[in-house]
Amino acid sequence: MSSSPLPQAGTIRTDWTRAEVDALFALPFSELLFQAQLAHRAHFNPAEIQISTLMSVKTGACPEDCSYCPQSSHYDTGVEAEHMAPLEAVVEAARNAKANGATRFCMGAAWRSPKPRQLTRIAQMVRAVADEGLETCATLGMLDREQAEELREAGLDYYNHNLDTSAEHYPEIISTRTYDDRLNTLTAVRDAGLKVCCGGILGMGEARADWAAMLHTLATLPAHPGSVPINQLVKVPGTPLADAADVDPLDFVRVIAVARMLMPAAHVRLSAGRTQMSDELQALCFLAGANSIFYGEQLLTTPNPDSNDDMALLNRLGMRPEAAPAELARSQTAG
Repeated sequence: MSSSPLPQAGTIRTDWTRAEVDALFALPFSELLFQAQLAHRAHFNPAEIQISTLMSVKTGACPEDCSYCPQSSHYDTGVEAEHMAPLEAVVEAARNAKANGATRFCMGAAWRSPKPRQLTRIAQMVRAVADEGLETCATLGMLDREQAEELREAGLDYYNHNLDTSAEHYPEIISTRTYDDRLNTLTAVRDAGLKVCCGGILGMGEARADWAAMLHTLATLPAHPGSVPINQLVKVPGTPLADAADVDPLDFVRVIAVARMLMPAAHVRLSAGRTQMSDELQALCFLAGANSIFYGEQLLTTPNPDSNDDMALLNRLGMRPEAAPAELARSQTAG
């Protein structure tokens, strides 16, 4: 690609080659950001940021051994197992999120895969949050087609299931489920008619080749994810990755830019790890094509920037929250 013209900015493709992805990573930093900006502007207003809020509706005691996760029962991280949140608490959190500018409300539960009674309760939460006029998202572990259809019928819009890293590096991070397990869940979700939210985590001891491989996998799915969260590892004491080396900030920006070029119509979310990022680094990520953040002072169990600080940064950058999707606005008007 470096010796031939770059693809037209904003073109949606699912036939990217690995060599093309590697060539994007090899672009000079300024050229990469310029091309990412062109791709971004072909599909989005660069002054708008989509705001999501994430709530843990069932915390701790997860049987998986994901090396980064404080909720894993394999590690002593001080996270206590909790029962599922009551419906009233979820609705109240959703109302607060909407009042603070969020257009999507995400519900996370620390499970390998939800059991039937658990899925029934999650479906109730989904219906209640949708009734508040918010997009709905859930991350509950592995799903099959029937489970995904039950959630879609309840009104779920998005299902989050991250690949985390490349297929090659994956066995170094998780042993209790396979990469194919994750891809199979994405297939079930997509076939059930749900939108996919899928990305990864940087800073788990991987190399640039792993970033390229992960993004190549995402960009060559039958359809691009609607949302692509790019997380910076939050190093939690007690997890195997507590002492992992930091990611170079400019490499983090580079991953954001390549994700934007490969999946130009997706919301690329600057996700976990923002408390460790300077305002300048976050601004560079927005320049590189990130156009979504989690808003609120806690993610599932890890900290997130203060909401007032987020709004102050957006104001300094002349940016604003993205409006709710047209179909949500219409349904609220009709209601």
